[in-house]
Amino acid sequence: MRTTRTRATRTTSLRECRTASQGAQRRQTEHRQVLEYYDRHSEWDRLAEGRGRLEFLRTTEIVLRNLPPPPAVVADIGGGPGRYTLWLAERGYQVEHRDLVPRHVRELTQKARDLPAVRTAVADARDLDVADGAVDAVLLFGPLYHLSGRTDRLRALAEANRIARPGGPVFAAAVSRWAPRILAELHARLYTRIPALREEISRAERTGELPRLTQGSWFGYCHRPRQLRAELTAAGLDVADLVSVDAPALLMADITERMNDPVDRAVVLDAARALERVPEMLGIGPHLLATAVCGPHPPALSATLRTRIAR
Repeated sequence: MRTTRTRATRTTSLRECRTASQGAQRRQTEHRQVLEYYDRHSEWDRLAEGRGRLEFLRTTEIVLRNLPPPPAVVADIGGGPGRYTLWLAERGYQVEHRDLVPRHVRELTQKARDLPAVRTAVADARDLDVADGAVDAVLLFGPLYHLSGRTDRLRALAEANRIARPGGPVFAAAVSRWAPRILAELHARLYTRIPALREEISRAERTGELPRLTQGSWFGYCHRPRQLRAELTAAGLDVADLVSVDAPALLMADITERMNDPVDRAVVLDAARALERVPEMLGIGPHLLATAVCGPHPPALSATLRTRIAR
């Protein structure tokens, strides 16, 4: 009996070691691919045109619904080259910017050289150099895109929860599970250039993981709305709202032209607002945005957040 138990223990230990090793290799690969991707692509430029501009305008208006007033301290975790950081600083906020990509930190350092309210550093969202309860709000607008392991996503969410003051808002963005099919396959017709695309998209809809198919293609993790809500809850956050950011972007081939015209832009933004909480439409937009409350938190503040959202 003892021998059987010993063998079972050894088998379990070997399986755990193998799983840990595979997880470490996956994290190393993801880290390298993130650095390579963002060294090739300008995130700053992406948010200035077309779908990216719609994403930025909608994200900022959603955040402003529940952001504490300046001069609150806001952590912009995975903040890229700092578009949201500079937007916050211009409104009187103090910002702790962190990003995994050294290029992004260098770009923001240059752009924010005359803004003492901005502090930036290279950091991993799963292991932040920010003290417990040091910030009044957290933006998490990138890390969940590129963490394929649930444990890693929960670590990033738990870190956001840790650094926010009790009751403070945490805004977490995710890519929708169906964004690759709608954007890459139907809209961009990338299957004409990437033969493996259709098979990989079908797999991604089952697993959430879209691999890098070419040297320059986007890769990452795609959430179902209820899955994002469940992960926030598992990390100790109280989900107050979950919306689609930019559903109309998928309906128009001429989104860039419409966003450049004031009248058309107003119509597009109004449509996005009207569709943002429609259950049947929640997952159709490229981006999901959750508003959560750091726990433990005063019940009165949580109720205040929910009251604002209901309006």
